[in-house]
Amino acid sequence: MSGYWAFLFSQFDINGKVTDEAGNPLAGANVYLDKSFRGAITDIHGDYSIRKLDEGRYLITVSYMGYNTASQALTLPGNTEFNFVLTRKVYLADEVVVAATRAGDKAPVAYTNVSRGELQERNLGQDLPYLMNLSPSMVTTSDAGTGIGYTSFRIRGTDMNRINITLNGIPLNDAESHGVWFVDLPDFASSIEDIQIQRGVGTSTNGAGAFGATINFGTHAISQEPYAQWDGSAGSFRTMKNTFRIGSGLIHDHMSFDLRLSELATDGYIDRAASDLSSYSIQAAYHSEKSLIKVNIFSGKEKTYQAWSGVPGELLETDRTFNPSGMIIGKEGDTTFYDNETDNYKQDHYQLFFSRELGKNLMLNTAVHYTHGRGYYEQYRQDCSLSEYGISDVITGGDTITSTDLIRQKWLDNDFYGMIFSFNYRSGRIGVCIGGGGNIYDGRHFGKVIWARFAGDSEINHEWYGNTGYKTDGNLYARINYQLLKQLDIFGDLQYRLIEHRIKGLDDDLREITQDHHYDFLNPKFGIHYGFTNNQNLFLSMAMAHREPNRSNFTDAEPGKVPGAETLMDYEFGYKLRMNNIMAEANLYYMDYTDQLVLTGEINDVGAAVMTNIKDSYRAGIELVAGFHPVQRIRWDMNLTLSRNRIRNFTEFVDDWDNWGAQISKNLGETDLSFSPAVIAGSKISYEIISNLKLDLMTKYVGKQYTDNTSSEDRKLDPFLVHDIGLRYVIPLKHVKELSCNLLVYNVMNTMYESNAWVYRYYSGGKEYQMDGFFPQAGRNFLAGIKLLF
Repeated sequence: MSGYWAFLFSQFDINGKVTDEAGNPLAGANVYLDKSFRGAITDIHGDYSIRKLDEGRYLITVSYMGYNTASQALTLPGNTEFNFVLTRKVYLADEVVVAATRAGDKAPVAYTNVSRGELQERNLGQDLPYLMNLSPSMVTTSDAGTGIGYTSFRIRGTDMNRINITLNGIPLNDAESHGVWFVDLPDFASSIEDIQIQRGVGTSTNGAGAFGATINFGTHAISQEPYAQWDGSAGSFRTMKNTFRIGSGLIHDHMSFDLRLSELATDGYIDRAASDLSSYSIQAAYHSEKSLIKVNIFSGKEKTYQAWSGVPGELLETDRTFNPSGMIIGKEGDTTFYDNETDNYKQDHYQLFFSRELGKNLMLNTAVHYTHGRGYYEQYRQDCSLSEYGISDVITGGDTITSTDLIRQKWLDNDFYGMIFSFNYRSGRIGVCIGGGGNIYDGRHFGKVIWARFAGDSEINHEWYGNTGYKTDGNLYARINYQLLKQLDIFGDLQYRLIEHRIKGLDDDLREITQDHHYDFLNPKFGIHYGFTNNQNLFLSMAMAHREPNRSNFTDAEPGKVPGAETLMDYEFGYKLRMNNIMAEANLYYMDYTDQLVLTGEINDVGAAVMTNIKDSYRAGIELVAGFHPVQRIRWDMNLTLSRNRIRNFTEFVDDWDNWGAQISKNLGETDLSFSPAVIAGSKISYEIISNLKLDLMTKYVGKQYTDNTSSEDRKLDPFLVHDIGLRYVIPLKHVKELSCNLLVYNVMNTMYESNAWVYRYYSGGKEYQMDGFFPQAGRNFLAGIKLLF
């Protein structure tokens, strides 16, 4: 018992003040202890306190935007006072670019920050979704089965089309489809400085409505020293990546330049799911003490063999890498595959930023942007009706030919441009951000027949359909944080969005799809943050979000049945604990949807599946996050999400092939939302074996997922548990900044699992049948890489 009391009374406090060179207090400075979970934020007087620390050596670090970071080594025992005087940077740093889009330490939202170091430890070629895979409530999937090519993710069961994604505060979601395709930005992780993932509605930002999460990427910050870097990796499925980066450092305290070139290729796990990818980025900036002008140019080009169809369920046990895309069935029943069933796309991004310190407490950020995307996917099609492609029948002798084999390309050529701005004010108890932006999308969709066995009177590259999409999206928001009491902060956020969307022309089935839509959305948010001790705090928030239907929701809808906008009320309650060697977070959420758009099995007048508004649905759950640092060389981070995701009253529709055009409907009452597992867990154990040699054991568990909204055990993805192992060694050399070797072994237990699927059901002869496609992920595989930095 005496040992217990000795332990209690051997804990100590660190106190102090953070000021600028003139002695003015810096409120909101971050104070943290290296290799621990402890830290503090300075109050309006610049004071901080970190209490109940164990004996030992610590490195205490203080950071504040616009000032140089300061550190001090210290040894306890003894209550210690450390005051810090921060000096202003001689240049305005890149961090101001993303300031308006990030949640601060006292924001009443659930969020995760992913640092550059965490990204680079795993960046051997996989897309960004797979580098974020261990984040709470996240489930990733890959068409090719390896995390390279077409990849996607869900957060809290919400798909990527409903997640707001920005790059340096600029919208990255496609304005029409709301999607983001990382295949268009290969090796983009090599240009990313850090990521913030806000779960739930989050804080107001630019772009699409956040219906499950908000993700903000920030590109590389300035390197003060010149550098040259090469990253190379290779591994399973003939995967190879080469990345070259070079930077000027800060020239005469003002100018900086950075360049990245990347090449990435893989055969993929699924048959013929090969990808040939390349990208580059250029960054140039002019820095002064109070101003920043920055230009970002980045571009990606991809050629990917299609693996969108999935593997039929009956083949999973015998041929789980089968890819039906491009299959040609001969007259004798033999099969071959078209060798150019590929997706081809190029996307160029241009961003210009201007930031200016208008006063001691006021910052202006502005940016203009332009994105140009163009490309197509190519397909071989058999026995196609000539009339469906606007080609006249072919008369030869006494015969009339009405169908043909052909090769078609579906094209997209679009421009997206606009501007964003924000004013950020911070003084004493109050922080205010007022911002907004306006964006225009102008796109053309069209299809070409580049070859046909019977071409009639059509010309070369016959264009059989064409339509345009024009969309404007403007928003204004105001956000305020106010320290009402010493331990109590209140948060208010109000956003207004105005959307106009016009579609004109013929779709690929030659239907007229001309239509206009207008939306006005008001999205209020309110929350409180209470720090009832130095190392414990909680928050409570309520937030509303609206989301307009995307292009396919409009074009696939049955005539006269226009889908409506969706509404979400998000309620969050969070608690955080930070101790010397332990951290813990718990976040309760209830996301209440009105008119959520889901697949019910309904079809339009030409048989295409449509998404339909359902009146009442919800997602509710708890997210648990913990970290454990028992000794200096070992750290264990883990997270667990337990949730319930339901439609309160669901009616399904199934096609009746015996009565063509009819459907059989059935009310199922309360059902589970598709692709929304009740359990998601992640774990990472890091062990520094010796100096500079680190071993990571990473584990991901995803519970059962239903592939439609019927809660049927016949249509589901089985739970899966996957383990990865990472080994990283940094070799110390005198004249090299870093030489490191990385090895990542994925799915070390060789688990056979599927991460995504689709299903189509129908009745024929009075019996129910279904067609489906599953997306198997690779078994045991590896990537190994070398990084050389001068």
